This record gives sequence, C-alpha cells and structure tokens, in this order.
Amino acid sequence: MDNVGIVVDDLAAVTAFFVELGLEMEGEMTVEGRWVDRIVGLDGVRNDIAMLRTPDGHSRLELIKFHTPPATTAEPSAPVNTLGIRRIMFAVDDIEDVLGRLQAHGAKLVGEVVQYEDKYLLCYVRGPEGIIVALAEQLS
Repeated sequence: MDNVGIVVDDLAAVTAFFVELGLEMEGEMTVEGRWVDRIVGLDGVRNDIAMLRTPDGHSRLELIKFHTPPATTAEPSAPVNTLGIRRIMFAVDDIEDVLGRLQAHGAKLVGEVVQYEDKYLLCYVRGPEGIIVALAEQLS
C-alpha cells in the first residue's frame, strides 16, 4: 500500500492531529489541472494536500482539502458500523499518553480503552471532522 487518502475541511487541524499521533510531515502542495480532473473524474479540481508518513516509513496518509469543486458533506459522527472506510489503526507504545495528547486536539473516545486478553490495550478515538482512529498498545 502506498497511501490512504482522507478528504478534510480543516487541513491544518487534521494535520496537527495526525502529527501529534506521531506521523511525520512529508510535504504539502496544491494540485490542479486537467490531469487531476481526469484522474478523479471531476472538473475544475483544485486542492491542497498534506502528505504524512508513518514513523516506520512503510505507509503514508494523504490529507486532501478540496477548494473546487467543494467537498460533499458526510455525517461526521457516523457510527463505526457505517459502510465504507471507518477507521485507521495505529500501533502505539503508550496508549494513555497518546490518548492524552490527542484529546488536547479535541479527540474523544468512541467507547473506552479495553484490554484484549493479555495481548493489547485497544480503543477507538474520534478526531477532527469525525475521523476515527484506533490505537493499539501491544502488552509484553
């Protein structure tokens, strides 16, 4: 997998959320032109992109802010069983520390932090614009 794209409205807030989670900014750019229109099947596309890389360098997250045409709305607090991509899971070293840092960026627990057997601490967090991330801390 090269990357996962997420369309957002507040690019700065969502970028700050994922940087706090530990992703690293790889670059930012504005994309427009006929070539983009042809790829995405829309006319007059102009968007800003923030590309973030996971600390291990294996995956990237592409955050996309559409200026034209404007993004269509989605239910920001849709439940986790809504069809489509609903969450991205990240492995973390200290779930409570990460949770505290993300809550400073407005994140809220969807349920609660739960221990799965003697293997993991797990939780779902709803961040800016309703984006759900799952956190997994492997227990020793």
